[in-house]
Amino acid sequence: MKIKEIIKEIEIIAPPLLQESYDNTGIQIGQSEQKASGVLLCIDITEEVIEEAIQKKCNLIISHHPLLFKGLKSITGKNYIERCIIKACKNDVTLYSSHTSLDNAWNGVNFKIAKKLGLINTKILEEKENLLEKVVVFAPKAHAENIRSAIFEAGGGHIGNYDACSYNSDGTGTFRAGKEANPYCGDIGEYHSEKEVRIEVIFPIYLKKNIQQVILSSHPYEEPAYDFYPLKNKWDCAGSGTIGEFPEAMDEKDFLTLLKDIFGIPVIKHSPFTGKDIKKVALCGGSGSFLMPTAKNKQADAFLTGDIKYHDYFGLENSILIADIGHFESEQFTKEIFYEVITKKFPNFAVHFSNVITNPINYF
Repeated sequence: MKIKEIIKEIEIIAPPLLQESYDNTGIQIGQSEQKASGVLLCIDITEEVIEEAIQKKCNLIISHHPLLFKGLKSITGKNYIERCIIKACKNDVTLYSSHTSLDNAWNGVNFKIAKKLGLINTKILEEKENLLEKVVVFAPKAHAENIRSAIFEAGGGHIGNYDACSYNSDGTGTFRAGKEANPYCGDIGEYHSEKEVRIEVIFPIYLKKNIQQVILSSHPYEEPAYDFYPLKNKWDCAGSGTIGEFPEAMDEKDFLTLLKDIFGIPVIKHSPFTGKDIKKVALCGGSGSFLMPTAKNKQADAFLTGDIKYHDYFGLENSILIADIGHFESEQFTKEIFYEVITKKFPNFAVHFSNVITNPINYF
């Protein structure tokens, strides 16, 4: 099995096109064509993590945070990033990261946190825009069902909790085949009209290549007629953060105690108590303070994330309880997502959790 086969499975649930513009999801170092000997899962890549991979005979490291964010003009080993590059290259270890692509994915980082908390009725907190397109393809009636099914099989036609969604209308197509043509119907040089079905299907943009391929392979015409239209719609299957509810409301102090127990943290920074029970919870793994206004607008009783700044705690007016549980702590379960994806597809492959604690923040 090659490394690219493992990466492919990760990118099915966390397509790179979901990443933020500033991010660097993907292969950091190495070659995907190598045969995979084992994979080590971590949050951050450090020299100790690479050494651990070498000792465990893993030539692939999958991390949440990318090692490389900025361009390098030299690699001399003057800092840990450059030393990691040198060590990985010397030992043929491939480094791959799935960062904001996994943050923004359905059932990604934030849904994992929500599951750990026991939240129900979970949804994306802030949906992404400009991630959807619509394909319109014109097919002869006898082949319309096959083409529709092929598009659905390629991932098109999902709207909320429904799949196989399409709109179809009858019409008439016309054409005249040239001398070099090989028409499915009609005669060379003769004007022809054909009863056709206009098929419209919505799909996420990262599936565009697949959608186009299945149209071309399933359509009987030598020159199929199809169009792609960008959509401005928000997509409720991808975006930042998650919001959900506890089955039963709980006291604010009990809520904070629950966070300490689940995330294994000795202390939590939080805003003043509101005096209200906690039922609806918004959350974002990592640095999610930008979502605080959205959490308030959606009437969450509490919002938890990491890296909240001092001034972010002002102006809450007892409307919401804010809890900073730490960046690393909030994303520590990301490794479990990688593990579940890989072992489900490759149950007998060597997959290891890193034992190195890479969190640079300590509590005294």
